[in-house]
Amino acid sequence: MQVNGLPSGFDMDIVDRMFSIGSDADFECAALELFDFQSRHCDPYARYVELLGIDRSSVRHSGDIPMLPIELFKTHDVYCGEKPPQAVFTSSATTGMTSSHHMMADLSLYERDFRACFERFYGEPSRWSLYALLPNYLQRKGSSLVYMADRLIRECGSGGFYLDDYDRLAADMAADAKPKILLGVTYALLDMAERGIGIPEGTVVMETGGMKGRRREMPKEELHALLCGAFGVESIHSEYGMAELTSQAYSSGNGLFYCPPWMKVLTRDVNDPFARLEPGRRGGIDIIDLGNVWSCAFLQTQDAGTVFADGGFRIEGRLSGSDIRGCNLLVQ
Repeated sequence: MQVNGLPSGFDMDIVDRMFSIGSDADFECAALELFDFQSRHCDPYARYVELLGIDRSSVRHSGDIPMLPIELFKTHDVYCGEKPPQAVFTSSATTGMTSSHHMMADLSLYERDFRACFERFYGEPSRWSLYALLPNYLQRKGSSLVYMADRLIRECGSGGFYLDDYDRLAADMAADAKPKILLGVTYALLDMAERGIGIPEGTVVMETGGMKGRRREMPKEELHALLCGAFGVESIHSEYGMAELTSQAYSSGNGLFYCPPWMKVLTRDVNDPFARLEPGRRGGIDIIDLGNVWSCAFLQTQDAGTVFADGGFRIEGRLSGSDIRGCNLLVQ
């Protein structure tokens, strides 16, 4: 039986179970079930597991599941669907670089996922106005962030997208009586701050990260201190997401992110991508995102960071080197 273009044998109940995860045992069960399916039906991932010489039946814990180097989203169709995807989200890329592409079989799952993530950290969207300052994302096609922000703005019923008209943005926010979230790409928030443009008291300022080549990179502590001083807020919230993910993690300050129950962040040894690190040790960031039902839920990223015992994590830059170890198994 075909369901949403997936091969026969896929149990769609896993989607409902994903959003009902309430314990580590629930997560383990869902992760292992999805691994078994994707390691058979997602061709690039199945080949990767085979080339690693891993026996699927020997994987008994989520921490032992092999993580697919995220660079493979640039060179392969990481996809389990048998029908054409409803959408393909792409990453931003500088001139001459290849973008990642994430094929979405069913946008309704993405919408259900990002709404559930948002609700978990901020409550019902309808109580907020969402102002999205995302110039570089709006100026290209295929941004999952723009898709998410657009749908959330509709559910909020107020707010909108802005390019670089900071005065109009400030005026619209000042005239809005609802609680407000200002979601902005980092360099645009800095531009606004340097122009001395204020925002209403009580506004949540949320940065999405990245200078996109517009400014020098700076430590999060320095960035957040600058933005706090300019906007008169006690903390800067952050959203952690990427084109290759379906789910998002959020931070309410100090760069400390937390995931929804169907998403888990792990760290690996930078010198041995298959060695798992204990909480509190800095390493390469691996992500299990069970929302990636139709692609690959098990990703080895290029980010470096620290995961703590309570599941919170910090991103502390990018790993040095051009490619993640392991890519050469599939990129010839």
